[in-house]
Amino acid sequence: MPDPSGFSRRDALRLTALATAIPAFQSMFPTAAGAATPAAAGGGAASAPAPGAAPVPASWVVKPFDNTQVTLDSSLFTANRDRVLNFLSAYPADRMLAVFRTNAGLDTHGAQPPGGWETADGNLRGHYAGHFLSALCLAYAGTGERKYKDKADYMVTALGQCQDALAALVGTDDPGAPSHAGYLAAYPETQYVKLEQYATYPTIWAPWYTCHMIMRGLLDAHQHAGNAQAFAIVRGMGDWAYSRLGRLPRTQLDRMWKIYIAGEYNAMPVVMADLYALTGDEKYLTTAKCFDNTYLFEAAVADQDTLDGEHANQHIPQYQGYLEIFEQTGDERYFTAAKNFWDMVVPHRTYLDGGMAGSGEIFGARDVIARTIQKDNAETCCVYNMLKLSRSLFFHTADPKYMQYYERALYGQILASRRNTSSDTDPLLTYFVPANPGAHRSYGNLGTCCGGTGLESHAKFQDSVYFSSADGSTLYVNLYLPSTLHWPERGLTVSQSTAYPTDPAGTSTLAVDGSGRLDLRLRVPYWTEGGFTVRVNGVPQHLGARPGGYVSVDRTWRSGDRVEIAAPFTLRIERALDDPATQGVAYGPVPLVIRSSATEYQNLTLYKDYPLSRDLSRVFRPAGAPMTFTAGGLTLAPFYVDTTDPYHMYFKRAEPEIVFGATGTGVENRPGADGRTFLDEVWDAGPFRNWGGLVSSVSRVADARVAAGGMTGAERGAVVRAAARADLPS
Repeated sequence: MPDPSGFSRRDALRLTALATAIPAFQSMFPTAAGAATPAAAGGGAASAPAPGAAPVPASWVVKPFDNTQVTLDSSLFTANRDRVLNFLSAYPADRMLAVFRTNAGLDTHGAQPPGGWETADGNLRGHYAGHFLSALCLAYAGTGERKYKDKADYMVTALGQCQDALAALVGTDDPGAPSHAGYLAAYPETQYVKLEQYATYPTIWAPWYTCHMIMRGLLDAHQHAGNAQAFAIVRGMGDWAYSRLGRLPRTQLDRMWKIYIAGEYNAMPVVMADLYALTGDEKYLTTAKCFDNTYLFEAAVADQDTLDGEHANQHIPQYQGYLEIFEQTGDERYFTAAKNFWDMVVPHRTYLDGGMAGSGEIFGARDVIARTIQKDNAETCCVYNMLKLSRSLFFHTADPKYMQYYERALYGQILASRRNTSSDTDPLLTYFVPANPGAHRSYGNLGTCCGGTGLESHAKFQDSVYFSSADGSTLYVNLYLPSTLHWPERGLTVSQSTAYPTDPAGTSTLAVDGSGRLDLRLRVPYWTEGGFTVRVNGVPQHLGARPGGYVSVDRTWRSGDRVEIAAPFTLRIERALDDPATQGVAYGPVPLVIRSSATEYQNLTLYKDYPLSRDLSRVFRPAGAPMTFTAGGLTLAPFYVDTTDPYHMYFKRAEPEIVFGATGTGVENRPGADGRTFLDEVWDAGPFRNWGGLVSSVSRVADARVAAGGMTGAERGAVVRAAARADLPS
């Protein structure tokens, strides 16, 4: 019978739990004991990593600096970062907490959920609060502004109250009672129970995905904001996760994880491996392994590409999890799976801007790029997770290819994913970044996955600019981005000034404060064709730089030393792997897009304007605005200009006749067996030092075509004679 006062037994239990929680709330808000000292707003940095950081794995040969040790100076990146930080500062935390408080039977303070996927009855509710909490903590570590920590601490306290209120119901007959005192979510445990019964989407929606986001936010509050209560809450969640999964047979787990969307669990093995690294408690490692997705794991270990048709972002974070399980166990299969998976995606499923190639959220077939292009391409979450995986693989291998992709995706899709305006109520982030002709970017995504990962991406641009070797003897400069590294363990401060990527001279200057022996490794971008030069205190260094690698400047450094780097931007054309006639243009690290509202591919005919040097600046002419060009009556602009204007990421190359400058041949420019045309093959052998080099290339290609039956002897004679009499500029 109901209590006539309206005060139920459930209310009494929750009030008891909250009364117990009040001392913890008073002791930790707004200040948590042991909080990390972040980078000061105008510079300065902590002398040590945050106390919540896990130990450096023994398998790492390279390690990152704590986010507090790197500060960013003004750039395109900080402009977009500051727009996101404005949103984080202004948006009410109570709206993020409303669904949790409702589920726990607590006062919502009149707040309504954010909307999007975060609604009062949405099956994914609660996930966005995790993203928001992570972003607040990253913002605090990167800027030192107390308001971000205070807001994060407030959220942690409220989440702790919700966990306590739910814990008070354990063992009761309340229909919302969880099975374990560590449970924390914005809905009852029902979705997890139904997943174990193989329920499908939309009956349920990725409950373990949402769990991961909440746990990740709490771990970030511990690591980046020094919040001890957050660690206690997330350990409780880890204990609950073990209680649910540790008892299930492998066959049941495998069937669960294969279910589209419903079985999506994001990076649950990462947070569980992190808990194991921080505590040494074996049950967390056991739980991390529960998330092995056997059919994809075994295929990746065997280097069998079975990704076609798989839900991309459902699976990308799993491989980050495998890498972290390897770090804790030494089991090489997990490392092999992560490494092989990355190689299946890059470059085989990658667009010009680093985005993921496929249909909607689904992986396409290997090496199929042009045929996947449509209005829903390149989910932004996929790039967020590929950047995390690339970074972690570099820690294990120092293989430059991982940071080369990192630059492509960061200066490509990520820099193009935030609209260049501010809002207090909308993150203005992309979900898809389409590649189809006449596409436009849609910005918003409050309450969606990409609207959450985008907050985090923009709050942590400093985390991969510099790395150290595991023994501290080497400094890797991975990204050319205005910033300052504070390295008190070595007594060094390194400041980088650059206008990259808006300065086509590609210059960057490093200034050293401090002294000592150090091997300085400078990344040579994959796109460099105009040379990569380094001067130390004005003296040229002869380093044998090759595109796509690193160069080493190993010396004893002193305060006042300066390193001047130049990697001049050049224009380049990239062909789709499955259709060489479908092409995109980039200028240095920056993708260029054609400004056009047409919904059909635009055609460009370019070879008639090629000089012997193959210098595309003779073909694409400056258009007045910075980093903007024209060709064939079309305007190409940097993709980082974040507007809703229509664009074309790719165009069609239209070269019907074999021509050399103004000299025609009357011979059709036919494709060969690999899809490249005759002129493609000729010019791919360039640049040519002189006219003789061009004629030699034409002769070789023509001979091969005749031998293969793709050209007649008469046609061969016509093209060789035309090349011989052509008058091309050098």
